[in-house]
Amino acid sequence: MRIAIGSDHAGFPLKAELVERLRQDGYEVDDLGTHSTESCDYPDTARPVAEGVSQGRYRLGILICGTGIGMSMAANKVPGVRAALCSETFSARMARAHNDANVLCMGARVIGPGLAYDVARAFLESEFEGGRHQRRVDKLTALERGDA
Repeated sequence: MRIAIGSDHAGFPLKAELVERLRQDGYEVDDLGTHSTESCDYPDTARPVAEGVSQGRYRLGILICGTGIGMSMAANKVPGVRAALCSETFSARMARAHNDANVLCMGARVIGPGLAYDVARAFLESEFEGGRHQRRVDKLTALERGDA
C-alpha cells in the first residue's frame, strides 16, 4: 500500500519514527516533509499530502502536528479528503470503517510513539464497510460540493 505522510516541526520526530516502522512493515511510504524541527506552517505540509490522497496518488495519508488539530483542519479543506483526528485505535478503526476517512491526523504532543504506531496500523489495516455508511459519506460529499 502506498501512503503519504507529513508533519510540521512539532510532529517531525514522531513522523520520522513512524516512517521507519511502517516501511519495516512493508508499506510504501512517501515522506512529504517537513524534514527537521525548524519551525514551519502545518498547512504547507497538509496540502500536498491531502492533495495526493484526493488525486489518487496515495491510498491513504497520515499527518502529524503538535495536537493534530491544525493538520486535520487544513486537510479537510481539500476536496475529497476526509481527515480524522485520532488518539486511540478504536476511533482510527471506526474512522475508516464508518466514515471512509482517508487521512489520519495525530498529535505528537498528545500521544507517544508506541500508541501512534498502533493507531496508524489500526487506520491502515481497516477498510470502509460501505452499506448504510455509504449514504452518510455521500452526504459529506454533497456538503463539500455545496449540494446539500
